[in-house]
Amino acid sequence: MREPSLVPGRFAGKKAVVVGGGQLPGETIGNGRAVATLLAAEGAEVLVVDRDAEAAGQTVDAILAAGGAAHALRADIASEADCQTIRRVAVDTLGQVDILHNNVGIVIVGSTEDTALPDWQRGFDVNLTGMWLVSKLFLPAMRERRSGCVINVSSMAGGLTGSNVYSLTKSAVNALTRGLALEYAPHNVRVNAIAPGMMDTPIGVDRIAAPGGPTRAEIAAQRAAMVPMRRQGDAWDVAYAAGFLASDQASFVTGVIFPVDGGSALSGAF
Repeated sequence: MREPSLVPGRFAGKKAVVVGGGQLPGETIGNGRAVATLLAAEGAEVLVVDRDAEAAGQTVDAILAAGGAAHALRADIASEADCQTIRRVAVDTLGQVDILHNNVGIVIVGSTEDTALPDWQRGFDVNLTGMWLVSKLFLPAMRERRSGCVINVSSMAGGLTGSNVYSLTKSAVNALTRGLALEYAPHNVRVNAIAPGMMDTPIGVDRIAAPGGPTRAEIAAQRAAMVPMRRQGDAWDVAYAAGFLASDQASFVTGVIFPVDGGSALSGAF
């Protein structure tokens, strides 16, 4: 597994909340875990939130073992009460929150006729409404302090015109990001999104592999062949983008949908 390239002390004294900081089981690191790890390694104190308490705990254990500061919280952003708990625990544990990273997302694809209403609703609850709720709860304090940033994880699929739940919700995340960025820009609060393409992560590759079907290696190779750079990215690529967007180096950057895709959008793959 590729080790991250760090900027020590870049986030010294900063407080961060990474929602979706656990991950599915798999051979590689996931986006949320990589972002939480990078922020902590560069000096931030991080609250790692995930609906899987064990996964959040594993992220925190790794951060603590490396000498960082982190805390775990089990919460499901599809629940408004849980979102309120995230804010309460963040305030009690961290004090002010400088960085909110919204990483949570589920993949629901399929034709219109094959998509059941509960799946449609679950997709929007998790991928869009939860992200809006968490942001809504943290943005007022950032506005009052005139400082802070929100980073949403979208997808290059958000640029497609497909009617599947995943593409539609990610398109809506892009719109939400731009809308919040415009609303909060006068208060010096920045809101951006990262749009990953083909990534070698558990949700990108491992969840597709199944007994009797294509192997993980075969799926990874098929995905890599679709990318102009002829390889997939990995979670550290997403973490590096998040690190830039969260840093003072991006102090004049807001409302951006930042592609991390190896050129896929240029080729028409997305």
